[in-house]
Order: sequence, then structure tokens, then C-alpha cells
Amino acid sequence: MSIYMRNKKLGIMATIMLSCSLVLGACSSKSSSTAESKESKEPLQVWVMGAEGQRFKEFLKGYEKEHGTEVDVLAIPWGDAHDKLLTAVASGKGPDVLQIGNTWVPELAEAGTFLDLTDKIKDYPNLKQDNFFESSTSTTKYKDKILAIPYIIDTRVLFYRTDLLASVGFPKGPETWDDTVNAASKLAKSGQGFYGIDIDQKSSHIPMMFAWEQGWNYDIKKGADNFKDPKFKKAIELYNRFFKEGMAQLEAGKETVQAFNDGTKPMFISGPYMVKTIQEQAPDIKGKWDVKVMPKGETSNSIAGGSHLAVFNNTDQVKESLEFINYMADPKTQVEWYKASFTLPPVKSAWDDPVLAEDPILKTFGKQIEMTKAFPMIPEYENMSKELLKTLEQINRGGEDIDKALTNYQTEVKDILSK
Repeated sequence: MSIYMRNKKLGIMATIMLSCSLVLGACSSKSSSTAESKESKEPLQVWVMGAEGQRFKEFLKGYEKEHGTEVDVLAIPWGDAHDKLLTAVASGKGPDVLQIGNTWVPELAEAGTFLDLTDKIKDYPNLKQDNFFESSTSTTKYKDKILAIPYIIDTRVLFYRTDLLASVGFPKGPETWDDTVNAASKLAKSGQGFYGIDIDQKSSHIPMMFAWEQGWNYDIKKGADNFKDPKFKKAIELYNRFFKEGMAQLEAGKETVQAFNDGTKPMFISGPYMVKTIQEQAPDIKGKWDVKVMPKGETSNSIAGGSHLAVFNNTDQVKESLEFINYMADPKTQVEWYKASFTLPPVKSAWDDPVLAEDPILKTFGKQIEMTKAFPMIPEYENMSKELLKTLEQINRGGEDIDKALTNYQTEVKDILSK
């Protein structure tokens, strides 16, 4: 413009008119460009985990139509998910929204994975913390920051064959761990290849549950000294007893549903996904099995498991990501997703829907959810739990003295926590 300022008055006027024309043209061009950009906006990238991830894309068609947003879903097996997320963090190339296991929050937070949602969720009514079970929200926070929103709540209950438990005096299943030992001992004597209970030795959740039910708690300030507690030892002794006395099979055997169906393993501990699996794969035992809350020691506490939805720190679609998570946290969406995936909703009001409220099996899961504990919110928990499984193998398979094994475990935990 300054070049033209040196021209004559007429020239100046002509220039002004030309400038206005160019400005209007530019505005028109920008508006067109914005509209074109909106139409060609990148899809929202969402990573989800596990088998239900395969159903997610189909489930979201209504959302895409309603919001005019394409959602690109990548379903990742749980076994690959942890490493894939760490790779994404290292490269800075991840999705917009990601599903994470609730025990991963501290470790991934330390790696800088998440966008801090603390000051952002106030504009989204479905993301109010009070909407969710406290056991779910307790694992979405790290160092006073809200880093994720509950997506699925999970817990474990006892599955049992009502007919077979009735034959040994427990038609409604065992109430306590003493009852469970009593019943399992009798059932294991039914014949060659029969056991009383099936215990997944690859799950670190189960021994932790045993410990909580014996009254043990993890205090972050105590570190490795937590595992000197006699209540923790009592839990490990109980866990080992099932294998030592032949009530649980030490070696790999029949698949869980098959063994439950034929009665060789009439009790096992698992989550809600097994309900549909049994219904589909073992229709012959319909009406001959049920679930109940975990056997009681000092408590009947089970795991506060599940997963969350978080926003990746490098996303340029923050608003769209939060709108998507707000949609997934809507009580109506939660009920519909339960129908599609049989995963339990962490939103409390969703449980008022007749689909959940009137199902007797789900009532048991709902009751158990009220008696849960969250895993320690520390980055080292995953490594500690892996080391615990090694310790249990030394005890159960190697015959290691429990006191000695736990002393060694405490040493390993100290080393893990010191790194």
C-alpha cells in the first residue's frame, strides 16, 4: 500500500478501490478455503483395545452421522497395546483419543502421553467426576491432574456351578474363603481330572484380590515394606494352598468354559465378558450356574478394573476429541455400548436402565462394584505385578518356601521402586 501512496490523488483512489476488491476477494477466498478445510477435515483418530474394539467402528456410525465427524478406529489387541502406546509417545505420532488400561495411567503420564483435562472438562456435562463410580475416577488422576475419563468399569466375581456346589452343601455358592476351601476340597475328590476351582495363574489381579480380602492394603509411603505385612503372607498362603492340595490345576488343562461346562472345574474367578461367553459356548448348563460377589475374608473387595479414554498430548483436534468422549460418557450411549459389547458402564446413572437394573447377574456385578479397590497409582506397578507372578511360580511350581520367596520379592520391589 505504501508504494501507491506516492501516486496522484486519482491513482490513490483507484488503488484504494483495487485494494478493497482484493480484500473482498481474499475474504471470499478464505471463506471458501475454510469451508473446504471443514469438509476435508482429518478423521478423528481413535485407538481402542481388545475384542470389543472390532465392534466400535460399526457402533459409531450414528455418531459420525450426527456430528458430521469421521472416526477412524484402530483396534489393537491388549497384548500389543502397551508397547504401541509407548512407541507413539516416543515418536510424537499417536491418535487423537486413546483407550488405556487403568493401571497404565501413572507410567504413561510420566512419559508425557496425555493432555491435561482438568480445566477442560467443565464445559462437557457428561464428564463431571460425580457422574462416575469413585473407583473409576480414582485411577484417572495423577499428580492432581485429571488425565482421562472412565470408559469401561470392570471387576471380578466368582462364577460357580449351582448344581455341583449344591452337592457339597453350598447351593448358593460359598460366602467366605473358608467355605470356598471346604467346597473346593470336596469337589476335587469327585474323580480323576476333577478340581474345585480354576485360578488363572497369568493374572496378577487375583493374588492382589486375595490380599485385599485378607485386609491388606498398599500404602505408597511404605514401598516394599507393604509386603512384610502378615496379611499379605496369609493371602499368598491361601493362593498357594489351592494348588498345593490339588484343589486347583497347576499345569495347563482344559479351557475355562469347557471345564466349567463338563464340571471338572466348577468355580472360577472372572469378569462380565465371561457371562456372554458361557451363554454362547455352554448352552447345556443354562440354569445350572450363577455368579456371586467374591468370598469374604476380612472383606469381599475385588478389583476396580477397567479402562479410560484419554486425549493424546499432540492432538490438534482437542475440541473434537472432548466432544467424542462426552458422547461416549452419555448414560444412553453407555447403555447402548453395553448392549453391543457387554462391557460394564462406569456411569452410575446408566445402571438405572432396566437392561442392567433388572438382570440378576448384572445386579451381582453392580453389588461387587461397590466393593472394589484400585491398584496402586504408581508408575512401577506393572513391573511389580510381573515380579509377583514370578514369585508365585517359584512357590507353586518350584516349592520355594513362602517366607523366603516373599523376602526375595521385597528385595525386587525395592529395586524396582529405586529406579
